[in-house]
Amino acid sequence: MLSWFKHKKYPYFWVEYLKKFKTSQPNTIENTRFVVFDTETTGLETSTDRILSIGAISIFNNVIDVSDNFEVYLKQNEFKSETVEIHGILKEGNLLKLTEAEALEQFINYLGNAVLVAHHTAFDIEMINAALKRLNLPNIKNKSIDTGMLYKKLDGKKDTHFSLDVLCNEFNIPKHDRHTASGDAFITAIAFLKIVSKLKQERGVHYSDLFRVSNKSGLI
Repeated sequence: MLSWFKHKKYPYFWVEYLKKFKTSQPNTIENTRFVVFDTETTGLETSTDRILSIGAISIFNNVIDVSDNFEVYLKQNEFKSETVEIHGILKEGNLLKLTEAEALEQFINYLGNAVLVAHHTAFDIEMINAALKRLNLPNIKNKSIDTGMLYKKLDGKKDTHFSLDVLCNEFNIPKHDRHTASGDAFITAIAFLKIVSKLKQERGVHYSDLFRVSNKSGLI
């Protein structure tokens, strides 16, 4: 059993993570570190399915920083062979795989106080939170942005659901490594920058606008 279970206190990495939110955060798009991430999972049930891999890449000052990336594969105690054709991750194989606890610690250390970005981010964040709960840890504290919701803020985009493939087609983004966590994170990072750029052209956009939810036409 992990030591923080027995002593009912947070492990060092989580304490350091919490400290990063005590200082004032940047309030401009250019000065904010965004971490665009994706998870590959055994399925879509957040209570019973498990994370197979996490991929992430950062954006700072409107530039994707390819040197600031993250990728980890998790050991598969819960295996569903029928999903392999989607994500391509085998139960065995030559990939280095970490335990869930090891993978989450590495991801939290990488994430810091960055703003999370994902396509349909609620699912990926819930999968992370479910894994943290199994480690007796709270939910992550980071602000988050859903590129699907952000895309709907563009003029004329009123549908209720946009897949990542729709965004790829809209912005001519190559679908290399689609349905891998790192590949989808990189694709989503490109889509995020293109959406923000287009919003700036349409009506102007500020940092706080990225998180604002409104059904009113003309507002972001």
